[in-house]
Amino acid sequence: MDGADSIRTLDVRQLGREAVICSYLVGDVMVDCGPGSRLPTLLEALGDARPRVLALTHIHLDHAGAAGALVERWPDLEVWVHERGAPHMIDPAKLLASATRLYGEDMDRLWGEFRAVPEANVRVLRGGESIDGIEIAYTPGHASHHLSYLHERTGTAFVGDVAGVRAPGGGYVLAPTPPPDIDVETWQESIARVRAWEPRALALTHFGVFTDVPRHLDAIERSLATSAQRARDLSLEEFSSATRADIEADEAGRDAAVYALAAPLDHDYAGLERYWARRGETR
Repeated sequence: MDGADSIRTLDVRQLGREAVICSYLVGDVMVDCGPGSRLPTLLEALGDARPRVLALTHIHLDHAGAAGALVERWPDLEVWVHERGAPHMIDPAKLLASATRLYGEDMDRLWGEFRAVPEANVRVLRGGESIDGIEIAYTPGHASHHLSYLHERTGTAFVGDVAGVRAPGGGYVLAPTPPPDIDVETWQESIARVRAWEPRALALTHFGVFTDVPRHLDAIERSLATSAQRARDLSLEEFSSATRADIEADEAGRDAAVYALAAPLDHDYAGLERYWARRGETR
C-alpha cells in the first residue's frame, strides 16, 4: 500500500443525505465505492487522489455500484472481490434482475447505472489472503460473498455490512438483513472472526469509523439475534415499530432516516422471512 496510513472517509451523500453510504481511501486502496448514482460526488471527494485498488466488501449496489464506471475512468484499476461475487461483477445481469425485484421502480433513483467490470481487472479472493499489508477474511452472513479487510498497520477493520449500520455519534447498531441470502448463524461466526482480529477500529460503510470495538460487536450480535427473533414472531408492522423504537431510544436516533435509508425495515424483514423459510420455521 502506497504512502500514508491515514484513512479518508468519503461520504457519497446518498440521495443528498450525509452519513448514509461512504467509501474509504487508505493510501491508494479504496474500500467500497458506493452506487453509480453517486459517482460524481465520490470523484469530487477523491480530488486528485487516484486509487490503484478497489477492494469490495460485497457486490450489493450500495457498495459496488460505481465499480465498473471507475474502471472505465482508470483502466488499470484492480477490483478485489470474493469468488462468489466476481462472476456478477463481470456479467451483472442476474445481480441487476435480483435487485430490480427488491427495489422495482426505485432502481435508477437509488443506484443509477451499474456497468460491468472487465474480467482482466478482477482479482478473485477467497479470504485468508494477505496482500500489501491487508489481511482478508471471508465474512458471510449478510451476503454469501462478503469479505472484510484488516489494515494491519492501523489495526482498522473495514467490515462492510458485517458490523451493521450505526449513526455517527450514536450507540445503536442495526443489522441490515435484506434478501436474498441472510444466514444468522454464519453471520454470528463472521462477527466472531472480526472480533478475533482484535482491531483497534471498525470502518463501516454505513457509517464511519468507531473505536469502541468490543461494545460495537456486542451490539451487532444483539441486534442480529433480536431482529431474527422478531421477524419469526411478529408481523412486518410489529417488527418495524419495535425496531424504530430501539433506534429512536438512542441519542442519535432522532435522525432515524439515516437507518431507514441504509437498511429499510421492510427489506430487513423480508430477508429474515426468507431465512426462516429456508429453515422451515415460518410463523
